[in-house]
Amino acid sequence: MNRETKRMMQRQGQVEADGSPAAADVTERTAAPAKTSPSPLSRAVEFFREIRSELRQVAWPTRPEVVSSSTVVLIALIVLVAFIFLLNFAFSHGITFLFQS
Repeated sequence: MNRETKRMMQRQGQVEADGSPAAADVTERTAAPAKTSPSPLSRAVEFFREIRSELRQVAWPTRPEVVSSSTVVLIALIVLVAFIFLLNFAFSHGITFLFQS
């Protein structure tokens, strides 16, 4: 380990000044008290609260943004469908021309 990594780990409390691992905190060794599992109803209520809080954080598009994005998608769709149709038309006529002669 280089000096920079050693200093960073010392600042974080992971190693002592001499490079030996830091002593673990006594509170980390104690077992956590047993938790009772919440009821299904309280879990469902908490789930919907979390959904609601997440949906508040969403950056919803404005109506003009939705219209412009939809327009771009529809135009791209029409162009690609026309391109694939023309390729299909050209290849099918080319194959029939080759097999007729």
